[in-house]
Amino acid sequence: MISDEILFKMAVRSRQAYAEKMAEDREKAEVPLVRAEAVQLDTSAGKTPVILYRPVHSDATEPLPVFVDIHGGGFIQGSPADDDPWCRRIVSAVGCAVVSIDYHLAPEYRFPVALYECYDVVKWVYDQANIQGFDSRRIAIGGHSAGGNLTAAITLLARERREFSLIFQVLNYPVLDFVTDPYQKTTQDTLLTAKAQSFFSACYLGDAAARNNPLASPLLTDSFAGLPPALVIAAEYDPLQTENRRYAEALAAAGVPVTYRMFAGCMHAFTHFGPAAAANEAWGLIQAQLRQTFWGKGENPDGSR
Repeated sequence: MISDEILFKMAVRSRQAYAEKMAEDREKAEVPLVRAEAVQLDTSAGKTPVILYRPVHSDATEPLPVFVDIHGGGFIQGSPADDDPWCRRIVSAVGCAVVSIDYHLAPEYRFPVALYECYDVVKWVYDQANIQGFDSRRIAIGGHSAGGNLTAAITLLARERREFSLIFQVLNYPVLDFVTDPYQKTTQDTLLTAKAQSFFSACYLGDAAARNNPLASPLLTDSFAGLPPALVIAAEYDPLQTENRRYAEALAAAGVPVTYRMFAGCMHAFTHFGPAAAANEAWGLIQAQLRQTFWGKGENPDGSR
């Protein structure tokens, strides 16, 4: 059993390396011009930084649909900066606002701190819609890897609490099952190894009993009925591919509209680390699904396709 002190030291080293890698990749990215504003919100975790993205030429009289983005990083690393190029592209391609959350990381803040924190941010988007120029009837949410886990869990909380409605969810290679031993998950992935999964799990959950909580392992929920329509993206060599497929199948069986797409020849986090062709195709799919959800018939806000 690794002590919390050692977990923390390992997490700090991992964060530093991860941040350096992401910064190198961001320098290569070409992004459209949008408006970006950094603000801090009061949440159950304290002060939560978020970045609000809006189109440069948005009509102030027309409320904007909103996509809430939750970054990945195994619950222990990452920041909104990792998704900055993609958030900007979504704003430009979809014609919506994007809210990107800088949630508190494990192991300092364990389950369910980040979950309730992100939930609070989504509720803020809903509650402040009139002030911020958002359309409270058109709020979608999505995340990558750990962020996909938080996304799925938030939809479960939202269904239970009924404080706001979500019209769509993007689950980008999410972790959905902490119960199955990582060493039993079939994989050819060199990034998300069984050892890495075990480390992330120990940092995020701490108490092994938490693995059985559907808010930690959404695949274990008793019912998938009434959840928002979903796009589930998986990667062929990802150890999470099976649980991604099973989750999509469970949503469909419960009558939830779902698009499932498995990208052949790809590993976990391919939308951020490549290959570029598959990454661009996946982001294009996300943008197309959000356009369809927010504007209907796959049209851009100006009426073009």
